[in-house]
Amino acid sequence: MGIDVKPYKDKETGRKEQVTEMFDNISGNYDFMNRLMTFGVDVKWRKKVVKMVAETHPKKILDIATGTGDFAIMLASIKPDKIVGLDISSGMLEIGKKKVKEKGLDQLIDMVLGDSEKLPFDTDSFDAITVGFGVRNFENLDKGLSEIYRVLKPGGIFVVLETSQPEKFPFKQLYKFHSKYIIPLLGGLFSKDKKAYDYLPESAQAFPYGEAFNNILRKNKFISVSNIPLLFGAASIYKAFK
Repeated sequence: MGIDVKPYKDKETGRKEQVTEMFDNISGNYDFMNRLMTFGVDVKWRKKVVKMVAETHPKKILDIATGTGDFAIMLASIKPDKIVGLDISSGMLEIGKKKVKEKGLDQLIDMVLGDSEKLPFDTDSFDAITVGFGVRNFENLDKGLSEIYRVLKPGGIFVVLETSQPEKFPFKQLYKFHSKYIIPLLGGLFSKDKKAYDYLPESAQAFPYGEAFNNILRKNKFISVSNIPLLFGAASIYKAFK
């Protein structure tokens, strides 16, 4: 299963190549744009995920689509033995590595270039795996989830933070207006790649959310699957186990 939305519709390259190029292009101001587009509330959402993961007392954590390392750095507060942040974009990782080093966490956190659909890790390697605003960028969602299941230890926790769609008035209408007009406008003003900020809301709209994504997790063998809507459904946290 894949989401058929690409950042650069005028190019012949595949979705994975285009997503990699897009994140390389916007890596320089990605953190700033994240705070701007979500009014900073994404930080509170990430803290909720960290709290969920902390309850399982993991020793080894994998953060997929780690980007500039926000989640990996926040997960350090749990005091695990090792955190691995993996991303397909070298541009995002370079910024993440600098942030990790500045915070004195380079002995705890490894930043690794890699593909979520071909994880370079042994089976049953991690006690916890997180993905923050990344699963909707998987070229093949089932393949990515099956790889996550493979490298997660039995009993391990998998937590996803992802955009979703409000369904009730007036939040549904406000969210659509924000996605269709405000995000592309901000992208045009503050980013050198406006198409990236056309793609991000388009991919969010195309991605299955709520019970639909819960069922995809179950199809990929995860158990005890649940989700928590955030900000009237603008985002969701999904929790599952192996």
